[in-house]
Amino acid sequence: MKNLISEVKHRSPAARAGIRKGDRLLKVDGNPIHDVLDYMYFAYGDDSVFTVAHPDGTEEDFEIVKDFGQDAGLDFETYLMDNARSCANNCIFCFVDQLPKGMRDTLYFKDDDVRLSFLTGSYITLTNMSEREIQRIIDLRISPINVSIHTMNKSLRCLMLGNKRAGEGVDIVRRLAAGDIEMNCQIVCCPEINDGDELRYTMRELAALYPSVNSVSVIPVGLTKFREGLYPLKAFTREHAAETLDIILSFGEECLEKYGTRIFFASDEFFLKAGRDIPEEDYYEEYPQLENGVGLIRLMISEFSEALNACPDKAEGTPFSMATGIASGYMLSELLRMAKEKHPEINGHVYAIKNDFFGHSIDVAGLITGKDLIAQLRGRELGERLYITNRMLRDGENVFLDDVTTDEVERELGVKVIPVSGGGEALLSCMLG
Repeated sequence: MKNLISEVKHRSPAARAGIRKGDRLLKVDGNPIHDVLDYMYFAYGDDSVFTVAHPDGTEEDFEIVKDFGQDAGLDFETYLMDNARSCANNCIFCFVDQLPKGMRDTLYFKDDDVRLSFLTGSYITLTNMSEREIQRIIDLRISPINVSIHTMNKSLRCLMLGNKRAGEGVDIVRRLAAGDIEMNCQIVCCPEINDGDELRYTMRELAALYPSVNSVSVIPVGLTKFREGLYPLKAFTREHAAETLDIILSFGEECLEKYGTRIFFASDEFFLKAGRDIPEEDYYEEYPQLENGVGLIRLMISEFSEALNACPDKAEGTPFSMATGIASGYMLSELLRMAKEKHPEINGHVYAIKNDFFGHSIDVAGLITGKDLIAQLRGRELGERLYITNRMLRDGENVFLDDVTTDEVERELGVKVIPVSGGGEALLSCMLG
């Protein structure tokens, strides 16, 4: 049930006022509460009046006495106080559509919820927003939000998103910019679709909206082998990736001279596909698009180097192995080489895993499955510990995308599997034991 209170924290302002579990929040200071964004905004102040509906249907006002910004002490049945909004599009590049059948249900859910964009950083297409929601973002100054824009060509956006209303998103972006709402955008770049002159046009149009459009990442489309019946997309060749990368870098330099920021950043994957070196730290400015794979490798290298220079400790010397995707295999091997130069007693191996499950064009570590680990590491020299990135696993659990568990991998390979989170310092700690 919408806005249903699942818990009232002990001795909280709400508990002292008399609100109980099972009540339903209707209003704060007379403002209707539709979801978590309304609640966070209107309940952020100090003393307030909460209107709730009791299980029997009667309504009652409660005076909540609290400090400015203090949590009132209510938890709700769902995080959003409402159902998550699913995607209304049929994007030609959608990764979910490229999953094989038979995987767990949660992998097939496509969220496209502006509330999650603000709260968790997910990207939205703006195609399923009501007028009330658009105006609320502007009125309540909900910022920043993350937008999957892909193109500023309205008709092309309709094609790419498979939604006849997708072109309206271009107008919404302009409207949000006029309301001084900060946006971080992403462009999934598809060969012969929204690259070349179309990419140049999109970048020009978005740059004109700076500083509201704060940053834009450009990412090469990812194609699995499960594309039967889907739009006939092409993968980036090395040459085409290099040409596209030059467009992004050149326009970024223009923006740097004009605005003091590049605005547009190519993902690490573009550099790898083009066979180019990862840029130095100053290219990434303050890493505004890190979660989109922009600068992850450079940040890892910088953190690792800093930690290695500051670390006087000797390595434990226990043999270990590290498994990663093809894309980051070279980087991880280079970091291991650097560590061995300072600590020759380090005894480790790096294994780059081909993605047989999704197809070899998918080369990132986060999409490696348990079955591929088992198949490609069986019989290899693994040592006493096998380190993997925690991005291979479901959040908070020990389950890979193919529902194989780390326990199963351990039994099959005869080695302890240790998921690693964090950056370069955590990686060095693993190498040192």
